[in-house]
Amino acid sequence: MAQSVNINFRLDADLKKNMEQVCSDMGMSMTTAYTIFTKTVCREKRIPFEVTADPFYSEKNIHYLESIVSDINNGKAHFEEHDLIED
Repeated sequence: MAQSVNINFRLDADLKKNMEQVCSDMGMSMTTAYTIFTKTVCREKRIPFEVTADPFYSEKNIHYLESIVSDINNGKAHFEEHDLIED
């Protein structure tokens, strides 16, 4: 059996706590989860999930949201009920 080594990396404290809880709920440790991830990456030679940027955080959308906040703060916002908008 191969020798085990320790790997250290930084995570936001809340993210780590959430990850530990999710892993615990699935009956495994974070070490086991990261070992599964690492073995999958090595076997498949790819990240085993799609990595994308959330369009919510695009520069254009952030600018749009900031303009809405500005309108609200300046009393210029107009609110009305509408149906759910789905893509």
